[in-house]
Amino acid sequence: MQEFYALIEAGGTKFNCAIADKQRNILVEKRFDTTTPVDTISAVIAFFKQQQQAGYNFRKLGLACFGPLDLNPASLSFGSITSTPKPHWSNVDIKQQLEKGLHCAVFIDTDVNAAALAEFKWGASQNTSVNIYVTVGTGVGGGVVINGQTLKGLVHPELGHMLISGVPEIKGVCPFHGNCVEGLAAGRSMAAIWQQSADSMKEDHPAWDIEAKVLGNFCHNLMVSFSPQSIVLGGGVMSKKGLLEKTIEYAEQSLKNYIVFPYNQGLKQIITAPGLGSRSGVFGALALILD
Repeated sequence: MQEFYALIEAGGTKFNCAIADKQRNILVEKRFDTTTPVDTISAVIAFFKQQQQAGYNFRKLGLACFGPLDLNPASLSFGSITSTPKPHWSNVDIKQQLEKGLHCAVFIDTDVNAAALAEFKWGASQNTSVNIYVTVGTGVGGGVVINGQTLKGLVHPELGHMLISGVPEIKGVCPFHGNCVEGLAAGRSMAAIWQQSADSMKEDHPAWDIEAKVLGNFCHNLMVSFSPQSIVLGGGVMSKKGLLEKTIEYAEQSLKNYIVFPYNQGLKQIITAPGLGSRSGVFGALALILD
């Protein structure tokens, strides 16, 4: 009997919902705007109930969710979104609501931890012992996988709030930390800093060189903090032509040949685009189940 899985890539802008099988075939897919918790979660539950009625009987749901999250299984609020800047979503018990509404087991982790796990299993980070996935989009987030397990300590990685120095050209706009990666390099921050959307900036706009410098410094920090064999840079902002290559150049300049790489290895082999394209998040939800 074929087994089906429910998948949710829950972002601050969209909830991408899907039904898939073990072979990563996406059988049904639909996106919902992230509005209020009541409206969004109700729409998601209704969608999956329709799929159950259509014959996609699933017992497990993978939830790759924006955060911060409570990922401590011993906590009374396990599976809840905690103090997120997303309006109305703080302290929402999303895991519990989905389990009650759909009568299935829900496997939860951060969206970026899940994406890092998917890239480790099937994408650009295969055959590594330490890998990192970073999304540079409306915000900036990062997930870490060590020896095939997502990193969860006191809470979970918040790599987007790593402080960045050496970029005097701009002032970060993060309401918590100012000059952190998210405050300097997220699409939302770029729009605030430059008074125009990143989408509307031409390739020769000075913002892109500064963006690459910020991300290059960020990759420097990731290299000396985690010693990863793979850093995957995804998200809408990274789709800008030439940004990945320029980021690698700035990371190389920042590191100043301090790290001695194995033979035939260098930052060009370590810092890459996603191997799964735009599917890292939704396949991350599947990876949480299969893991």
